[in-house]
Amino acid sequence: MKKLSMDELNRKSVDEFKEAEKIPIIVVLENIRSAYNVGSVFRTSDAFLLEAIYITGYTCIPPHKEIKKTALGAEDSVTWKHFANAAEAIIDLKQNGYKVYAVEQAENSYALQNVDFKNDEKIAVIFGNEVTGVEQTTIEQCEGCIEIPQLGMKHSLNIATAAGVVLWELVRKRLL
Repeated sequence: MKKLSMDELNRKSVDEFKEAEKIPIIVVLENIRSAYNVGSVFRTSDAFLLEAIYITGYTCIPPHKEIKKTALGAEDSVTWKHFANAAEAIIDLKQNGYKVYAVEQAENSYALQNVDFKNDEKIAVIFGNEVTGVEQTTIEQCEGCIEIPQLGMKHSLNIATAAGVVLWELVRKRLL
């Protein structure tokens, strides 16, 4: 077994990424405090060839030094839009045929491992603030909540980690 070189990885250029057919998933970031977390979500969204990121509230936007540090250029490849608040983003998403889900621990939430969307189904997932999560008023505008099963003592994950887990599961099922 040999580690692949950068040339062997056959990575897309920014232009190739922008031209490529995307997986119809949009990430919504609601009031994320850490620009490092934002950058990490950009990098994950690039890795999974996602449609876009919607940035809402006081979540910082590119260009930003801390986003750049963790995104490693993905802030240039992934399409993003800024909205004053999540409600505006949700209106846009629904007008464009997306089903919107909050990633949150809530009554009657869908366990991540049981979520089964069709390959062409347009999905948006909202990730909330590192401390307070997705706002209740935002949850009320969603089709439901997706919950990551957590089996240990802690009952939350860092937003960048949660995004990686949820987005991989949604993308993985489309690759089968």
